[in-house]
Amino acid sequence: MNKMGFGFLRLPVTDPKIPDSYDTELLNRMVDYFLEHGGRYFDTAYTYLNGKSEWALGECLVKRHPRDRFILADKLPGYLVTSQEDCRNYFEEQLKRCHVSYFDVYLLHWLNGRNYELAEKYHEFEFLQELKTSGKAGRIGFSYHDTADLLDRILTRHPEVDYVQLQINYLDWESEAIQARRCYQTACKHHKKVIVMEPLKGGTLARIPADAERLLHTLDPIHSAASYGLRFVQSLPEAEIVLSGMNSMEQMIDNMRDVEPVSDAEKAVLWKTADLLRHSTAVTCTACGYCLQHCPQDIPIPSYFKLYNEYSRNPGDDWKIRPAYQELAANYEYASACVRCRSCEKNCPQNIPVTHYLEKVAGVFE
Repeated sequence: MNKMGFGFLRLPVTDPKIPDSYDTELLNRMVDYFLEHGGRYFDTAYTYLNGKSEWALGECLVKRHPRDRFILADKLPGYLVTSQEDCRNYFEEQLKRCHVSYFDVYLLHWLNGRNYELAEKYHEFEFLQELKTSGKAGRIGFSYHDTADLLDRILTRHPEVDYVQLQINYLDWESEAIQARRCYQTACKHHKKVIVMEPLKGGTLARIPADAERLLHTLDPIHSAASYGLRFVQSLPEAEIVLSGMNSMEQMIDNMRDVEPVSDAEKAVLWKTADLLRHSTAVTCTACGYCLQHCPQDIPIPSYFKLYNEYSRNPGDDWKIRPAYQELAANYEYASACVRCRSCEKNCPQNIPVTHYLEKVAGVFE
Protein backbone atom coordinates (compact mmCIF):
# COMPACT_ATOMS: atom_id res chain seq x y z
CA MET A 1 0.00 0.00 0.00
CA ASN A 2 1.21 3.48 -0.82
CA LYS A 3 -1.10 6.48 -1.14
CA MET A 4 1.56 9.18 -1.38
CA GLY A 5 1.05 12.38 -3.34
CA PHE A 6 3.79 14.90 -4.10
CA GLY A 7 2.95 18.28 -2.58
CA PHE A 8 4.64 21.29 -4.16
CA LEU A 9 4.38 23.57 -1.13
CA ARG A 10 7.84 22.63 0.16
CA LEU A 11 10.53 21.96 -2.45
CA PRO A 12 14.31 21.45 -2.44
CA VAL A 13 15.98 24.87 -2.59
CA THR A 14 19.41 26.17 -3.54
CA ASP A 15 19.28 28.85 -0.83
CA PRO A 16 17.50 28.03 2.46
CA LYS A 17 16.90 31.75 3.02
CA ILE A 18 14.88 31.96 -0.21
CA PRO A 19 11.93 29.49 -0.08
CA ASP A 20 11.17 29.78 -3.81
CA SER A 21 14.78 29.23 -5.02
CA TYR A 22 14.02 25.65 -5.92
CA ASP A 23 16.72 23.24 -7.10
CA THR A 24 15.67 22.33 -10.65
CA GLU A 25 18.05 19.40 -11.13
CA LEU A 26 17.19 17.76 -7.82
CA LEU A 27 13.47 18.37 -8.28
CA ASN A 28 13.60 16.73 -11.71
CA ARG A 29 15.19 13.62 -10.19
CA MET A 30 12.62 13.54 -7.40
CA VAL A 31 9.70 13.86 -9.83
CA ASP A 32 11.15 11.04 -11.95
CA TYR A 33 11.66 8.79 -8.92
CA PHE A 34 8.12 9.47 -7.70
CA LEU A 35 6.62 8.46 -11.04
CA GLU A 36 8.91 5.44 -11.45
CA HIS A 37 7.79 4.09 -8.06
CA GLY A 38 4.07 4.32 -8.64
CA GLY A 39 3.29 7.91 -7.61
CA ARG A 40 0.87 9.88 -9.77
CA TYR A 41 -0.74 12.67 -7.74
CA PHE A 42 0.84 16.15 -7.71
CA ASP A 43 -0.58 19.05 -5.71
CA THR A 44 0.00 22.80 -5.99
CA ALA A 45 -1.80 26.11 -5.43
CA TYR A 46 -1.79 29.64 -6.84
CA THR A 47 -0.04 31.18 -3.83
CA TYR A 48 2.48 28.44 -3.03
CA LEU A 49 6.06 29.79 -3.10
CA ASN A 50 4.82 33.12 -4.47
CA GLY A 51 3.57 31.43 -7.64
CA LYS A 52 6.83 29.56 -8.25
CA SER A 53 5.23 26.26 -7.22
CA GLU A 54 2.90 26.13 -10.23
CA TRP A 55 5.71 27.28 -12.50
CA ALA A 56 8.10 24.64 -11.12
CA LEU A 57 5.47 21.93 -11.58
CA GLY A 58 4.97 22.97 -15.19
CA GLU A 59 8.71 22.89 -15.88
CA CYS A 60 9.74 19.78 -13.93
CA LEU A 61 6.67 17.61 -14.48
CA VAL A 62 4.38 18.71 -17.29
CA LYS A 63 7.04 19.58 -19.87
CA ARG A 64 8.99 16.39 -19.15
CA HIS A 65 6.33 13.68 -18.90
CA PRO A 66 3.25 12.60 -20.90
CA ARG A 67 0.01 14.11 -19.58
CA ASP A 68 -1.55 10.72 -18.91
CA ARG A 69 1.32 9.74 -16.55
CA PHE A 70 0.18 11.98 -13.70
CA ILE A 71 -2.78 13.47 -11.85
CA LEU A 72 -2.50 17.23 -11.39
CA ALA A 73 -4.37 19.08 -8.63
CA ASP A 74 -4.52 22.85 -8.25
CA LYS A 75 -6.54 25.25 -6.11
CA LEU A 76 -8.52 28.43 -6.72
CA PRO A 77 -7.46 31.24 -4.33
CA GLY A 78 -11.07 32.01 -3.51
CA TYR A 79 -10.09 34.28 -0.63
CA LEU A 80 -8.62 36.71 -3.23
CA VAL A 81 -11.70 36.66 -5.44
CA THR A 82 -13.96 39.73 -5.73
CA SER A 83 -16.06 38.62 -8.73
CA GLN A 84 -16.94 35.66 -10.94
CA GLU A 85 -14.58 37.09 -13.52
CA ASP A 86 -11.75 36.79 -10.99
CA CYS A 87 -12.42 33.03 -10.77
CA ARG A 88 -11.98 32.66 -14.51
CA ASN A 89 -8.91 34.87 -14.63
CA TYR A 90 -7.13 32.99 -11.86
CA PHE A 91 -8.02 29.65 -13.44
CA GLU A 92 -6.71 30.64 -16.86
CA GLU A 93 -3.51 31.99 -15.32
CA GLN A 94 -3.01 28.71 -13.47
CA LEU A 95 -3.43 26.70 -16.67
CA LYS A 96 -0.73 28.82 -18.31
CA ARG A 97 1.64 28.56 -15.36
CA CYS A 98 1.31 24.77 -15.32
CA HIS A 99 1.32 24.39 -19.13
CA VAL A 100 -1.89 22.32 -19.18
CA SER A 101 -5.35 22.62 -20.71
CA TYR A 102 -7.21 21.09 -17.75
CA PHE A 103 -6.72 19.98 -14.13
CA ASP A 104 -7.55 16.48 -12.97
CA VAL A 105 -8.53 17.86 -9.57
CA TYR A 106 -9.47 21.47 -8.81
CA LEU A 107 -10.22 22.65 -5.29
CA LEU A 108 -11.26 25.80 -3.50
CA HIS A 109 -8.24 26.71 -1.42
CA TRP A 110 -8.36 27.06 2.35
CA LEU A 111 -12.03 27.15 3.28
CA ASN A 112 -12.79 28.38 6.77
CA GLY A 113 -15.69 30.41 8.13
CA ARG A 114 -14.65 33.67 6.50
CA ASN A 115 -13.47 32.19 3.19
CA TYR A 116 -16.61 30.07 2.93
CA GLU A 117 -18.72 33.23 3.07
CA LEU A 118 -16.68 34.60 0.15
CA ALA A 119 -17.12 31.32 -1.73
CA GLU A 120 -20.90 31.60 -1.46
CA LYS A 121 -20.93 35.33 -2.22
CA TYR A 122 -18.98 34.91 -5.45
CA HIS A 123 -20.53 31.54 -6.45
CA GLU A 124 -17.21 29.70 -6.36
CA PHE A 125 -18.81 26.26 -5.97
CA GLU A 126 -20.88 26.93 -9.07
CA PHE A 127 -17.70 27.91 -10.91
CA LEU A 128 -16.09 24.59 -9.98
CA GLN A 129 -19.16 22.73 -11.20
CA GLU A 130 -18.97 24.60 -14.52
CA LEU A 131 -15.35 23.50 -14.90
CA LYS A 132 -16.26 19.90 -14.21
CA THR A 133 -19.16 19.97 -16.68
CA SER A 134 -16.97 21.48 -19.39
CA GLY A 135 -14.12 18.99 -18.81
CA LYS A 136 -11.70 21.63 -17.53
CA ALA A 137 -11.62 19.89 -14.14
CA GLY A 138 -11.99 16.16 -13.60
CA ARG A 139 -12.99 16.20 -9.93
CA ILE A 140 -13.71 19.10 -7.58
CA GLY A 141 -13.67 19.88 -3.88
CA PHE A 142 -11.99 22.11 -1.31
CA SER A 143 -9.16 22.20 1.21
CA TYR A 144 -10.40 22.92 4.69
CA HIS A 145 -9.24 24.43 8.00
CA ASP A 146 -12.08 24.86 10.48
CA THR A 147 -14.50 22.97 12.71
CA ALA A 148 -16.29 19.72 11.97
CA ASP A 149 -19.66 21.42 12.47
CA LEU A 150 -19.01 23.95 9.71
CA LEU A 151 -17.69 21.18 7.46
CA ASP A 152 -20.94 19.31 7.99
CA ARG A 153 -22.95 22.37 6.93
CA ILE A 154 -20.81 22.93 3.83
CA LEU A 155 -21.05 19.32 2.67
CA THR A 156 -24.80 19.29 3.32
CA ARG A 157 -25.19 22.34 1.10
CA HIS A 158 -22.70 21.17 -1.53
CA PRO A 159 -23.01 17.42 -2.07
CA GLU A 160 -21.62 17.89 -5.59
CA VAL A 161 -17.99 17.98 -4.42
CA ASP A 162 -15.82 14.89 -4.81
CA TYR A 163 -12.99 15.59 -2.39
CA VAL A 164 -12.25 17.23 0.94
CA GLN A 165 -8.61 18.00 1.71
CA LEU A 166 -8.01 17.89 5.48
CA GLN A 167 -5.13 18.34 7.90
CA ILE A 168 -4.78 14.94 9.55
CA ASN A 169 -1.95 13.47 11.61
CA TYR A 170 -1.69 11.50 14.83
CA LEU A 171 -0.72 14.60 16.84
CA ASP A 172 -3.85 16.51 15.73
CA TRP A 173 -6.19 13.50 15.78
CA GLU A 174 -7.90 14.55 19.02
CA SER A 175 -6.98 18.26 18.88
CA GLU A 176 -9.81 20.62 19.81
CA ALA A 177 -8.36 23.29 17.52
CA ILE A 178 -7.77 21.16 14.40
CA GLN A 179 -10.45 18.49 15.05
CA ALA A 180 -8.75 16.05 12.67
CA ARG A 181 -10.72 12.96 13.71
CA ARG A 182 -14.06 14.76 13.77
CA CYS A 183 -13.48 16.39 10.37
CA TYR A 184 -12.43 13.04 8.87
CA GLN A 185 -15.53 11.35 10.26
CA THR A 186 -17.71 14.17 8.92
CA ALA A 187 -16.29 13.73 5.43
CA CYS A 188 -16.92 9.99 5.69
CA LYS A 189 -20.50 10.61 6.80
CA HIS A 190 -21.06 12.54 3.57
CA HIS A 191 -19.35 9.78 1.54
CA LYS A 192 -16.47 12.01 0.42
CA LYS A 193 -12.97 10.81 -0.30
CA VAL A 194 -10.28 12.55 1.74
CA ILE A 195 -6.97 14.03 0.63
CA VAL A 196 -4.66 14.33 3.63
CA MET A 197 -2.41 17.37 4.07
CA GLU A 198 0.15 18.01 6.80
CA PRO A 199 0.49 14.30 7.69
CA LEU A 200 3.76 15.18 9.46
CA LYS A 201 2.55 18.58 10.71
CA GLY A 202 5.09 20.60 8.79
CA GLY A 203 7.94 18.28 9.78
CA THR A 204 7.06 18.19 13.49
CA LEU A 205 6.48 14.42 13.30
CA ALA A 206 9.64 13.83 11.29
CA ARG A 207 12.09 15.63 13.58
CA ILE A 208 10.91 14.58 17.02
CA PRO A 209 12.64 15.00 20.42
CA ALA A 210 14.92 12.23 21.66
CA ASP A 211 12.49 10.83 24.25
CA ALA A 212 9.73 10.54 21.64
CA GLU A 213 12.13 8.93 19.18
CA ARG A 214 13.19 6.37 21.77
CA LEU A 215 9.54 5.50 22.29
CA LEU A 216 8.99 4.90 18.56
CA HIS A 217 12.15 2.84 18.42
CA THR A 218 10.57 0.36 20.82
CA LEU A 219 8.45 -0.62 17.81
CA ASP A 220 11.30 -0.78 15.31
CA PRO A 221 14.67 1.00 15.56
CA ILE A 222 15.13 1.04 11.78
CA HIS A 223 12.02 2.86 10.55
CA SER A 224 12.02 6.66 10.61
CA ALA A 225 9.73 8.78 12.76
CA ALA A 226 8.23 10.17 9.57
CA SER A 227 7.30 6.71 8.31
CA TYR A 228 5.06 6.10 11.34
CA GLY A 229 3.25 9.39 10.77
CA LEU A 230 2.66 8.57 7.12
CA ARG A 231 1.55 5.01 7.85
CA PHE A 232 -1.00 6.31 10.35
CA VAL A 233 -2.83 8.45 7.81
CA GLN A 234 -2.44 5.94 4.98
CA SER A 235 -4.26 3.44 7.18
CA LEU A 236 -7.43 5.57 7.16
CA PRO A 237 -9.86 3.79 4.77
CA GLU A 238 -11.28 6.93 3.15
CA ALA A 239 -7.91 8.66 2.77
CA GLU A 240 -7.27 8.35 -0.96
CA ILE A 241 -4.15 10.55 -1.18
CA VAL A 242 -1.59 11.54 1.46
CA LEU A 243 0.36 14.64 0.47
CA SER A 244 3.96 15.19 1.48
CA GLY A 245 6.09 18.22 0.67
CA MET A 246 9.40 16.45 0.12
CA ASN A 247 12.60 18.46 -0.27
CA SER A 248 15.29 15.78 -0.47
CA MET A 249 15.84 12.50 -2.29
CA GLU A 250 16.22 10.75 1.06
CA GLN A 251 12.70 11.81 2.03
CA MET A 252 11.38 10.72 -1.36
CA ILE A 253 12.92 7.25 -1.09
CA ASP A 254 11.66 6.80 2.48
CA ASN A 255 8.15 7.94 1.60
CA MET A 256 7.72 5.81 -1.51
CA ARG A 257 8.22 2.46 0.18
CA ASP A 258 5.24 0.12 0.37
CA VAL A 259 3.72 0.25 3.84
CA GLU A 260 1.42 -1.84 5.99
CA PRO A 261 -1.50 -0.35 7.96
CA VAL A 262 -0.63 0.54 11.56
CA SER A 263 -1.66 -2.06 14.12
CA ASP A 264 -3.57 -1.37 17.34
CA ALA A 265 -0.33 -1.88 19.29
CA GLU A 266 1.45 0.67 17.11
CA LYS A 267 -1.40 3.15 17.53
CA ALA A 268 -1.08 2.86 21.30
CA VAL A 269 2.59 3.89 21.00
CA LEU A 270 1.68 6.75 18.64
CA TRP A 271 -0.80 8.13 21.19
CA LYS A 272 1.95 8.07 23.85
CA THR A 273 4.32 9.76 21.39
CA ALA A 274 1.71 12.45 20.73
CA ASP A 275 1.46 13.13 24.47
CA LEU A 276 5.23 13.60 24.70
CA LEU A 277 5.21 15.93 21.69
CA ARG A 278 2.40 18.07 23.09
CA HIS A 279 4.44 18.64 26.23
CA SER A 280 7.68 19.42 24.38
CA THR A 281 6.39 21.61 21.52
CA ALA A 282 5.75 25.18 22.63
CA VAL A 283 4.29 26.42 19.31
CA THR A 284 2.47 23.98 17.01
CA CYS A 285 3.47 25.83 13.83
CA THR A 286 3.61 23.85 10.57
CA ALA A 287 5.58 26.55 8.70
CA CYS A 288 2.88 26.78 6.02
CA GLY A 289 3.76 30.47 5.61
CA TYR A 290 0.20 31.80 5.37
CA CYS A 291 1.03 34.33 8.11
CA LEU A 292 3.94 35.70 6.08
CA GLN A 293 1.65 36.83 3.29
CA HIS A 294 -0.17 39.14 5.71
CA CYS A 295 2.56 40.48 8.00
CA PRO A 296 3.14 44.22 7.35
CA GLN A 297 6.43 44.10 9.29
CA ASP A 298 8.14 41.30 7.34
CA ILE A 299 8.70 39.20 10.47
CA PRO A 300 9.84 35.62 9.63
CA ILE A 301 7.28 34.12 12.02
CA PRO A 302 7.68 30.37 11.27
CA SER A 303 11.48 30.60 11.48
CA TYR A 304 11.29 32.35 14.84
CA PHE A 305 8.84 29.75 16.16
CA LYS A 306 11.16 26.95 15.05
CA LEU A 307 14.01 28.52 17.05
CA TYR A 308 11.73 29.09 20.03
CA ASN A 309 10.69 25.42 20.00
CA GLU A 310 14.36 24.41 19.97
CA TYR A 311 14.97 26.71 22.94
CA SER A 312 11.93 25.36 24.82
CA ARG A 313 13.25 21.80 24.50
CA ASN A 314 16.84 22.71 25.38
CA PRO A 315 17.03 26.05 27.25
CA GLY A 316 20.69 25.44 27.99
CA ASP A 317 21.45 25.70 24.26
CA ASP A 318 20.26 29.31 24.07
CA TRP A 319 23.85 30.42 23.37
CA LYS A 320 23.80 28.28 20.22
CA ILE A 321 20.33 29.37 19.10
CA ARG A 322 20.66 33.11 19.72
CA PRO A 323 23.12 33.74 16.82
CA ALA A 324 20.68 32.10 14.39
CA TYR A 325 17.98 34.46 15.64
CA GLN A 326 20.24 37.50 15.22
CA GLU A 327 21.12 36.42 11.68
CA LEU A 328 17.45 36.17 10.75
CA ALA A 329 16.66 39.51 12.37
CA ALA A 330 19.47 41.15 10.39
CA ASN A 331 17.72 40.17 7.15
CA TYR A 332 14.11 40.66 8.25
CA GLU A 333 12.62 42.23 11.40
CA TYR A 334 12.89 41.38 15.08
CA ALA A 335 9.95 39.67 16.77
CA SER A 336 9.52 42.82 18.86
CA ALA A 337 8.65 44.74 15.68
CA CYS A 338 5.17 43.16 15.77
CA VAL A 339 2.47 45.87 15.73
CA ARG A 340 -0.24 43.45 16.95
CA CYS A 341 -2.45 43.93 13.89
CA ARG A 342 -3.28 40.19 14.24
CA SER A 343 -3.53 39.66 10.47
CA CYS A 344 -1.31 36.63 11.01
CA GLU A 345 -3.75 35.14 13.52
CA LYS A 346 -6.71 35.63 11.20
CA ASN A 347 -4.87 33.66 8.54
CA CYS A 348 -3.28 30.91 10.66
CA PRO A 349 -4.78 27.46 9.87
CA GLN A 350 -3.46 26.20 13.24
CA ASN A 351 -5.28 28.92 15.24
CA ILE A 352 -2.03 29.90 16.96
CA PRO A 353 -2.03 33.10 19.10
CA VAL A 354 0.89 34.38 17.05
CA THR A 355 1.32 37.77 18.73
CA HIS A 356 1.48 36.11 22.16
CA TYR A 357 4.30 33.83 21.08
CA LEU A 358 6.17 36.60 19.27
CA GLU A 359 6.32 38.38 22.62
CA LYS A 360 7.83 35.24 24.13
CA VAL A 361 10.34 34.97 21.28
CA ALA A 362 11.38 38.57 21.84
CA GLY A 363 11.64 37.98 25.58
CA VAL A 364 14.00 35.04 25.10
CA PHE A 365 16.19 36.19 22.20
CA GLU A 366 16.21 39.96 22.51
